[in-house]
Amino acid sequence: MKAFVAGATGLTGREVVRQLRARGDEVVAHVRPDSRQLEEWKARFESLGAEVDASPWSDEDMKAALHEHAPNVVFALLGTTRKRGRAAKAAGKDETYETVDYGLSALLMRAALACEPKPRFVYLSSMGVTPTTRNAYLAVRHRMESELRASGLSWGIARPSFIAGDRDEHRTGESIGIAVGDGALALIGALGGKKLREKYRSQTNVQLAKALIAIADDGSLGLVESDGLQALHG
Repeated sequence: MKAFVAGATGLTGREVVRQLRARGDEVVAHVRPDSRQLEEWKARFESLGAEVDASPWSDEDMKAALHEHAPNVVFALLGTTRKRGRAAKAAGKDETYETVDYGLSALLMRAALACEPKPRFVYLSSMGVTPTTRNAYLAVRHRMESELRASGLSWGIARPSFIAGDRDEHRTGESIGIAVGDGALALIGALGGKKLREKYRSQTNVQLAKALIAIADDGSLGLVESDGLQALHG
């Protein structure tokens, strides 16, 4: 595999890069050119043997990047949070679910479509995505999923539940949700609800990365819900 990983500095992205390099795959880790930690990430990824690409987020630049690197798999592991969105707004930047979770993912998909041969596109979505959702986070992911399905690309979509791991930023609500949810699911499982437990329990970034790579490897895998991801990482 030669993989282009967008969102490489995120909790899941960095683990995807690590696992791919550990098995000997070629990896290009994308880091935003305006990242304050660009040099740190560059050193970190290059120490793993990965190449770092810092192309700007524009249609022209991203098409050029994919044309140059010619990956056969593109991982779209992009997302923001309301907290980061508020901080960006205060700094005069526009970082929302619309501009990042949908906008950058769609831009990356367009770049993949311009490649020849076209790469497989693995998109990290979320559990709870439905056509009728009123949740802004889930709504943009539903739109991205729909466009990817209709794109003509070979695609894989992962819908995990909560993702646990050592984040650079602390998310109090998410931590509480994981602790309470997994505790309740453990009780449900003990009472016979094993299928429900497997469907909704959290998974670590290490486990999720393993499942995403399995989706990249197996072209027959399309939409994989949380319980399917659990089965893929064992």
